[in-house]
Amino acid sequence: MIVSTIVITMIVIYLLLIGLLIYGFDKVEDFKVQDLKAKTKFSVVIPFRNEVKNLPKLLESISKLNYPNTLFEVILVDDDSEDESVDIIKDTVSKRPFDSTQSNVKVIENIRTSNSPKKDAITSAIEVSQFDWIITTDADCLLPKYWLDVFDECIQTKKPNCIVAPVTYHGANSFFNRFQILDILSLQGATIGGFGLRKPFLCNGANFGYRKSEFHNLNGFEGNDDIASGDDIFLLEKFTKYDAKKVHYLKSEKTIVTTKPVKSVSELIQQRLRWSSKTSRSNNLFTKCVGIVVFLGNLVSLGLIPLVILDLLDAKTAIALFVIKFSIDLLLLFKTSRFFKQETLLLSYIFSSIIYPFFSAYIVLLSLFNSYQWKGRTFKK
Repeated sequence: MIVSTIVITMIVIYLLLIGLLIYGFDKVEDFKVQDLKAKTKFSVVIPFRNEVKNLPKLLESISKLNYPNTLFEVILVDDDSEDESVDIIKDTVSKRPFDSTQSNVKVIENIRTSNSPKKDAITSAIEVSQFDWIITTDADCLLPKYWLDVFDECIQTKKPNCIVAPVTYHGANSFFNRFQILDILSLQGATIGGFGLRKPFLCNGANFGYRKSEFHNLNGFEGNDDIASGDDIFLLEKFTKYDAKKVHYLKSEKTIVTTKPVKSVSELIQQRLRWSSKTSRSNNLFTKCVGIVVFLGNLVSLGLIPLVILDLLDAKTAIALFVIKFSIDLLLLFKTSRFFKQETLLLSYIFSSIIYPFFSAYIVLLSLFNSYQWKGRTFKK
């Protein structure tokens, strides 16, 4: 009876949490573009390390941006690349100038000062940037045509200090890729839901903007530069604590940045270990509560069959609890996939929902003991 009560209570708490995130998701309205005249000047910061295969497509997407070239610059930060990444950038820019008179794309070297190469790279770029609005993305991303236009309108109309925008994967040509896309969609749904509840707790550095003046005012990455990852959520925490009303989620399909899923299970494990390392170090109580409830919800799901076998839980109750969790997760994913126009991926949800609790619990347990690898380097948690 005690075990049954604990399991039911845990699933009910999980149901309430995901239900709140769904409610929050619906509270965040789609941003309506008004076609205002472009005014904001941006410094787009892109750290890279050994990205020779991805940079040509990134640069192609930059060249297709609709925003006036005179109102933005692109700073690519070389983090000790060992391939021909820098040569690729220089060659591409020289063949297709990004401005009729002068290229607005430049490459600088990373100046290492901490345990976090990426934070150092962003800081290095900010120090030489011309403009007050910084937008970060990654070298393996593709940028939508009206990306900066919509950021500009959000800045003109909302007057924010910090903007979080959507990110997803492209390339759903295998179940492994679809599994990853559904996973990131669930994270994006939780991200948007948190903003709707006025408790922002997640963001993605692949599509993240903020004022340089406020970045300096908040002492940048000081206080968490001993952690290799987390250039996004730790900064979000600082901006939220400083003035939560000026932190906005830009819910617009015209700002969706896409990137590639990883290619192997080992890479996926290392990626999730890195993500786990930054969320576990978060000072946000809501973040920690969400993480614990989600972990326990998945752990309970794994235990339903063993509990029935051991006669500690009624089979009908176990089935009902599984259906409840399955359904509430599906509802959040449905809403998120509809926004990202990736609803067809839900066909893979049934199998993914069976695998995910095992994967999630494994990552959490592994993160308690293991370091992780990132861009050819090994980092402690």
